[in-house]
Amino acid sequence: MKTEPQKTIEQKFDQCIKCTICTVYCPVIPMNFNFPGPREMGPDGEFLREKDEDAYEAALKLCMNCKRCDIACPSGIHIADLIQRARIGSSHRPPGLRSLVLGRTDNMGRLASRMAPLVNAMTKSFAFKLAMEKLVRIDRRRTYPTYALGTFEGWYHKEKAHQERFPHHVTFFHGSYVNFNNPQLGQDLIKILNAVGYGVHLLNEEHSCGMTLMMNNQMRKAISNGRKNLRAIRKAVNEEGHSVIATSSTVAYTLRDEYPYLFGLDNADVRDHIETATRFIYRLVDDGKVKLAFKRDYLMHVGYHTPCHMERLGWGMYSIALLRLIPGVDLVVLPSECCGMAGTYGYKRENYETSQKIGEKLFSDIREANVHSVATDCETCKWQIEMSIHAKVMHPISILAAALDVEATRQLNCVTV
Repeated sequence: MKTEPQKTIEQKFDQCIKCTICTVYCPVIPMNFNFPGPREMGPDGEFLREKDEDAYEAALKLCMNCKRCDIACPSGIHIADLIQRARIGSSHRPPGLRSLVLGRTDNMGRLASRMAPLVNAMTKSFAFKLAMEKLVRIDRRRTYPTYALGTFEGWYHKEKAHQERFPHHVTFFHGSYVNFNNPQLGQDLIKILNAVGYGVHLLNEEHSCGMTLMMNNQMRKAISNGRKNLRAIRKAVNEEGHSVIATSSTVAYTLRDEYPYLFGLDNADVRDHIETATRFIYRLVDDGKVKLAFKRDYLMHVGYHTPCHMERLGWGMYSIALLRLIPGVDLVVLPSECCGMAGTYGYKRENYETSQKIGEKLFSDIREANVHSVATDCETCKWQIEMSIHAKVMHPISILAAALDVEATRQLNCVTV
C-alpha cells in the first residue's frame, strides 16, 4: 500500500513544463555525457517506464541523488525521487560485495572501531587500496575514512545518568559517523546542550538511517531499519516529548523526507519533530530560551559549505546564523556547489572521475577564499574536501563547542547540575 506522499509524486510527474532548468542545475550532466539528465530520467522517463519498467536502467545509477533538480524545479516535481524510485525498481539482482561493504556502515564500523589503529594504517596503504579496487571496485585514489578507537555509544554509556539531571531533554540520532568515526562531534554537541540546560538522550534503538543501504541495492534492509527507527522516534517524540536532532544533514533529510517518499514509511506524526542540531540550537537562541557566551580569544576564518541535502532542507541558514553568533569567527559563505561525493557515489571506480570533476568548482572556491578551515554539516562532504585539497574541515557544532565559554554560558542560563 502506497503512502500519500508517494501518490503525490505519481500525480505530479506529468506537470513537467519542459523548461530544462533541472538540466542546468544537474552537476552530473556536464561531467558525464552518459547521463541523460534529470528531466529525461525523471518526468519523461516515467512515461517510458509505464511501457518498459527497465527504461534507462543502466543510466539510473549515474544519478547522485543530490536533489538539486528538486530544488530548481518550478513545478515542485520530486525529480530525484522519481529517478531513485525507478532505480530501486530496476534492481533485480542481489547486492554484490561492494554494495555490502559500502551500504552496511554500521557493520563495518563495529568491526573497524575495535582495532582502529590497525585498520587506519591498513586503509592508507597503496597495497590495500589496490586490492580493494581489484576485489570490490572502489577506486584506488579514494581516501578511506578513519575510525576512532572506541565508540560514541560507549562514551555516552558512562554519561547517561548525568544527562538525566538536566531540566530539559532532547534525543540525539547520532548515526554511524559519530558513533564510529567522530565520537568527538557527539561529545561537542552534548557539551553545548548541557551548558544551556539540556540533557541528551539516545534513541532506545537506533539503526542506520538507510541512505547508504538504499543507494547500494539493499532496499529491504533499508525499510526494515526505517521501521525500527520510526518506532524509536515515536517513543522519543510522543511518549517523552523530545525533539529528535541529528548532526548529519543527510540523516535528518532521510528521516524526514526519504522515509515517506522512497521508503514508503509514513512519518507524518513525527516529521516536524526531526531537525538538524544547528537548527535546534539556533531556534533556542533566537526564541530567547537560551543564551550563549564565547571565549574572547577564539579567532577563526571559516568558509561554510552547504551540503546538497541541507540545501534541499533549506536549513543551511541555521548553521550559517549560528556561526555568525561567534564574535571571533570571520565567516565566508561559499557559493552553493556540490562537492561531488554524494555519500558512497564517489567511492565507486566508475564514478571517481565524475565525482572529482563535479567538486572542482567548490575546491576552487575554497582555495580563493583562503580560509583557515571549512565548516559543513555532512561527513562525506568533509571527506571529499579533505582528500581533494587537504583543507581542515569541521562541523559547525564542533566550532561552536570550541568557541563556547561553558562556565559563562551555564551562568547565563542558570544551569546548576
